[in-house]
Amino acid sequence: MFNRRAKSFVTIMVVVALSALLLRLGLHRIIVYQIEQNQLLAQVNLKLFSTAMENYAKDNKNVYPVSVDLLTKRNPVYLQRDYLAATSIRGYEYDCQRIEAGGYSCTASPVNCQLSGRMIYAVSTGGLIMAENCDKSKLGD
Repeated sequence: MFNRRAKSFVTIMVVVALSALLLRLGLHRIIVYQIEQNQLLAQVNLKLFSTAMENYAKDNKNVYPVSVDLLTKRNPVYLQRDYLAATSIRGYEYDCQRIEAGGYSCTASPVNCQLSGRMIYAVSTGGLIMAENCDKSKLGD
């Protein structure tokens, strides 16, 4: 009788251990997928912002807008959403260090490095998007 109970207990423990392992692997893949989606959306949003800035400049004799309001609230509307006004979008915060008639420089940074994203993206006049690992930027602090 005792031997039978021991085998049942061991069987249950093996099933629980395998279930925990499968759950952990599944959750890891889901988290990695979310991070990749956040990063992709950050790149897309920066590209949209950059395209709106470049189109505005093209329509206005190579003069860039001095505020995002000129992109979102004028006719024609160059940008549907003010990405700078939002607190964060899917784990990324957007900021423009420079918006002036001569050009722009903006970044998309993860709210929490390695959890909501692994890369910091930057775009400047001309529309070239650059990427940097968010861990590298924290090392210098």
